[in-house]
Amino acid sequence: MGKFILYRLAQFPLILAIIYLVTFALVWVAPGDPLDQPDRNIDPGTKQALRQQFHADSAVGFLAYYPWRLITTGDFGPSMANPDWSVNEILLRSLPVSITLGLFAILLATVIGVAVGTLAALARGGVFDWLSLSLTLAGISLPSFVVASLLLSLFAVKLGWFGVGSWGSVRDLVLPGIALSLLPMAYIARLTRVAMIDVLSSDFVRTARAKGLRRSAVIWRHCLRNAFLPVLSYLGPAMAIAMTGSFVVEKVFNVPGLGQHFVNSVTNRDRTLILGVVLVYGTMVLLFNLLVDLAYAWVDPRIEMQVGGGNG
Repeated sequence: MGKFILYRLAQFPLILAIIYLVTFALVWVAPGDPLDQPDRNIDPGTKQALRQQFHADSAVGFLAYYPWRLITTGDFGPSMANPDWSVNEILLRSLPVSITLGLFAILLATVIGVAVGTLAALARGGVFDWLSLSLTLAGISLPSFVVASLLLSLFAVKLGWFGVGSWGSVRDLVLPGIALSLLPMAYIARLTRVAMIDVLSSDFVRTARAKGLRRSAVIWRHCLRNAFLPVLSYLGPAMAIAMTGSFVVEKVFNVPGLGQHFVNSVTNRDRTLILGVVLVYGTMVLLFNLLVDLAYAWVDPRIEMQVGGGNG
């Protein structure tokens, strides 16, 4: 296990370097410049001085300077669109908000998705099964920003059950959390249903029933543990989906998280903030996938972690 963890951690710098290069290429070729925004009115001399300060006067200088600065000082540097703020300050202020929202959405998606998928498998071919399949199809098909807009219009604006653009209480998590959770919830429900149907027909289930165990005990103690493995493998990508999906959802609900700053950085062509956000999200995705692989071995000790081959 220790060798596996060290091997995966050793891969992180190479993967993040590739992410940085790809993101830099996209940022550099994209039209627009944060120093050319019409509302800033910067004179040519000051603009040239700022380009030199940010090492933005050449692609090679920009490409080489920021990784070296990050490695040596752990600092992404100042935001190009907001020089009074450093990228690190923006990350430290907004990242906990996005993590809280993402974890809440994944927790909601996992609990409801597993419950719906299990009940649908037990009622296979019935009304609930058909209804769950229809709802999961809708959850997969509807974009998160559409769901977010509908939830905001109905429950916040018309019914007044939730605040509009507020943040700071548990209630403020509910609507954006639901909007973010629908897509992973739909996938989790479908994965659980398929896995549970397969497990219910296994020999060990028939043996357990023959020994006189109650149906509920067989389902929740034996079936669900095995049926949860496909869901567990999906949770790493699902967390990434929740984080990246929060870009638009945070903008709709005015959540002061990293997603909203990323949308603003793209609009303002803030290259340093874009690179900082992408690298942070890339690191989080790598860590979540590593945690999922370790959870695999914890849930099912028969699974061995192999260096170079993941779980096998």
